[in-house]
Amino acid sequence: MIVEIGVLILKLSLAAVAGLILGLERETKHKALGLKTCVVIAIASCLLTIVSIEFTLNLYEGTIFTGADPMRLASQIVTGVGFLGAGVILRRDSNVISGLTTAAIVWAASGSGIGIGLGYYLEVAVSVTLISLTVSFLPFVMRKIGPSSLKEQKVSLSASLDSTVLIDTVVKEIEALVISIENVKIKGIDNGHRLDMLCFIDDEKGNIYSRYDKIRKITGVNQVEITKV
Repeated sequence: MIVEIGVLILKLSLAAVAGLILGLERETKHKALGLKTCVVIAIASCLLTIVSIEFTLNLYEGTIFTGADPMRLASQIVTGVGFLGAGVILRRDSNVISGLTTAAIVWAASGSGIGIGLGYYLEVAVSVTLISLTVSFLPFVMRKIGPSSLKEQKVSLSASLDSTVLIDTVVKEIEALVISIENVKIKGIDNGHRLDMLCFIDDEKGNIYSRYDKIRKITGVNQVEITKV
């Protein structure tokens, strides 16, 4: 066997650690695809990469053959994981897209496993560190020192209105409480209307809870639901 057992265990263990680090951030945010999934993907990607390389070396050992591509199987790993990542991307009400970061981390876990399987330990370590710092601390830093647009918080707002209320008046009152609104949708329901929109707020001028209380008191508004995006 070309790869010693110790090296094999080391590679698979390091792949598990890389998946653990990447998945931990998702797990702490209570995402559906988190710790276990990232660890499994990283280990499986590492294993398939090792198998691909070993098969090629064993098959053509002692011969002069340059036509084999040991990375062909690894390239299919990336394609397969792409479909898995697409499965965690969701489209919710008001055209809100979620799951993109989780899908990217799934792809990164697979790439980490492939890199470790090939023996690029330092490159994987640096990549995992940078990715972890990016998803954990970069948003916080940019909200503090970045442009004002990055300090805005996006929320999805749904409200049920009386049938007698002027929708234009309600929209203007909501707009006065936030920075801006987008994707306004109006739908007729029993005994009234349903209003859906995306709102951008600034925490320096009051948090999401104070916005809820104020919107709830607008004349003609029966129910309000606000969700962080």
